[in-house]
Amino acid sequence: MSDDLFAGFESHWVDTEVGRIFARSRGDGPPLVLLHGFPQTHVMWHRLAPTLAETYRVVCMDLRGYGWSSAPKGDAAHETYSKRAMARDVVTVMEELGAVHFAVAGHDRGARVGYRLALDHPGRVERLALLDILPTSYVWAQMKAGKVPAAHWAYLSEPFPKPEEEIGRNPIPYFEGLMKTWSAPGDLSAFDPRAMAAYRDGFNEPSRIHAFCEDYRAGATRDIEADEADLAAGKTIRCPTQLIWSDFYLVSGTSGDSIPPLEIWRTFAPGITGIGVSSGHFVAEENPGATLEALQTFLRA
Repeated sequence: MSDDLFAGFESHWVDTEVGRIFARSRGDGPPLVLLHGFPQTHVMWHRLAPTLAETYRVVCMDLRGYGWSSAPKGDAAHETYSKRAMARDVVTVMEELGAVHFAVAGHDRGARVGYRLALDHPGRVERLALLDILPTSYVWAQMKAGKVPAAHWAYLSEPFPKPEEEIGRNPIPYFEGLMKTWSAPGDLSAFDPRAMAAYRDGFNEPSRIHAFCEDYRAGATRDIEADEADLAAGKTIRCPTQLIWSDFYLVSGTSGDSIPPLEIWRTFAPGITGIGVSSGHFVAEENPGATLEALQTFLRA
């Protein structure tokens, strides 16, 4: 059913270091890759991608472990699902599709892959849009200090196999419950039923549940290490960077210290600009009009 949401898009299966990555593409303009968040797939972009494809060569890809991409078993060091490893997948996919340099827009976990990509491969990323996140190391520091709830971050990053087994007993209500909590109306009304069907396919698959947990285990370990190493070295994001944040989710307490989101991000991206939108966490689906306008304005600046 998700094919209906991407009329005119080509489908691609790209071989990478850990298996195949699935992507859709459309358009003939400058290349732009769209990276989804947790617990979703590339389908989250269905309300923005067709319009963006009128101007850009849009590539919507499923991160490793999500959607139709391969879901390798995690390793003891949690490197398999590090954002550094996922960023390498993006480079591989974009090169396979003929793009060495490209713009990136990412939401949630996809935004974490996006900013790691910009730090690790600065020559690749021409523009970077981050949707509704704060830096991984900052969020973990706030949770460890007791300033924000640890919630699903701490739970999903617990050692294997505890969360996998517990969630696996009744996975769809668990993941849908998270989505309801993070959406402004507190329900699933913002989501197209065809998109929800695509998300549920992942919710109900043991290998995907394991991948989700490994994603968060990597966030608690390898991703923090990468952030802290860059901060210690004074390494920052060089390309033009935009933050799009939701007033309901990101600004309503996730910073812990009530510091404005842009100020938090300037440690990593000194030149960052941004705009807030009236939305829950899922800005591309809850307020696609404002999100699209913000992205288009940034990308053509």
